[in-house]
Amino acid sequence: MNAKPTITFAKLSVPRKGSAILLVADDLSLSPAATACDSGGHLVRSFSISGFKGPFGGSSEVLAPGGSPLDRITALGIGKIAALNEFSWLRLGGAAAAAFRGRGEVTIVAELPGVPVGPAQAAAIGAGILLRSYRFDKYKTKRDDEEQEPTPALRVTIACAEPTAAKRAFTALANVVEGVCLARDLVNEPANTLGPIEFAAAAKALESIGLSVEVLTEREMKKLGMGALLGVGQGSSRPSRVVVMKWNGGKPRNKPVAFIGKGVVFDTGGNSMKTASGMEDMKGDMGGAAAVVGAMRAIAGRKAKANVVGIIGVVENMVDGNAQRPGDIVKSMSGQTIEVMNTDAEGRLVLADVLWYCQQRFQPKLMIDLATLTGAIMVSLGQFHAGLFCNDDELSQQLVAAGLSTHERLWRMPMGEDYDKLINSKNADMKNVGGRYGGAVSAAQFLQRFVKDTPWAHLDIAGTAMAAPPSEINQSWGTGFGVRLLDRFVQDTCEGA
Repeated sequence: MNAKPTITFAKLSVPRKGSAILLVADDLSLSPAATACDSGGHLVRSFSISGFKGPFGGSSEVLAPGGSPLDRITALGIGKIAALNEFSWLRLGGAAAAAFRGRGEVTIVAELPGVPVGPAQAAAIGAGILLRSYRFDKYKTKRDDEEQEPTPALRVTIACAEPTAAKRAFTALANVVEGVCLARDLVNEPANTLGPIEFAAAAKALESIGLSVEVLTEREMKKLGMGALLGVGQGSSRPSRVVVMKWNGGKPRNKPVAFIGKGVVFDTGGNSMKTASGMEDMKGDMGGAAAVVGAMRAIAGRKAKANVVGIIGVVENMVDGNAQRPGDIVKSMSGQTIEVMNTDAEGRLVLADVLWYCQQRFQPKLMIDLATLTGAIMVSLGQFHAGLFCNDDELSQQLVAAGLSTHERLWRMPMGEDYDKLINSKNADMKNVGGRYGGAVSAAQFLQRFVKDTPWAHLDIAGTAMAAPPSEINQSWGTGFGVRLLDRFVQDTCEGA
């Protein structure tokens, strides 16, 4: 029901119809183009009346300004010009989308007094508009405002100094936005319509944009010895899947980078069952896999000059007479045995086999896994950073930098032998939980036992993939966290190498 805004770019000029949004810094000065839009001075006079001081994301508007053909003129605050960074322009786009009223035509005058707004910045405004405009309303039979008649999509023109270059930059960004929205759709989708088979089909559909996609069935996984992953899904009537996505955009001699995602489409906790309160949110326990699929969509869509592999393990953790029991011992693909002390610590069992499979088959340059793995990471970091666990300092630094650029922020957590001892088992090579304290760290230590010498990072995104605080660019329950981060990581470290 929600139509995406149409974004176009044009040369700086005074719009003659619809609404105009003008960028205003904290000194309240207007650029030449903005001054021409407010030729009657109505907007400027409104600042003192409304108390508008140009704060970032704040707005002040004048309706039907006298002597102007425009329906509305809105001042959009950008705060201090010196404080603007790359992410600010994406946020400005989101703030502009929040300032839109109804549907129709809107022109954003992307000009600041004495400060050029470059093509990348104008493109980011457009991308921010799309991200803010995302809605998951496919199951609604009527609009929230009870209107039954569909309304036309919003048409947004971004007037800037270099519209042709801005359009080129926006084309690449729009593919990243598509990846984020795909990840959001997957996380938001109810579990009754998105099982492992449907999830695999959504990934398979990306062959239409050039990805090579392979789906492993349970029979193939049994032959490979993926006892850890298969044990998680054995209580479900819906068969598990492993999906392999490949993008070969780099030099043939270059080893691929690998992204691995936990895809538990619904997590009851198994026989170690969760409480009923909040269990409905466990449809989002595949946020890591969603991020990997979204990132592969972004990378292939913008034709990245890099070799990238994305692998997801997709299962459902349910309870029936065949479900895994606490105390069961399973054999992983690596040959290592695992005592399952808690069936609600299932994501690490899925990742254990997928990590091993990835190394054995692709011998990647590095591996990054993403998983909504532990509630413990939320106790540590809240919902503003994802936990970063890494065996390689350079890789850690690269990921932190990508997180700062995209504002999908990471915080490196400790690892070490003392934590590793927590998962030693008397009955098997290891157990899948390490006790009450340091739960996010012992989970990472568990995963590390399935990593050889490959540079590897584990991102625990339990606090950021779903139900995170809303922002200028996201009002959705499913956030799509990780897509922009991984795409930026590929841009910064892989392309051109």
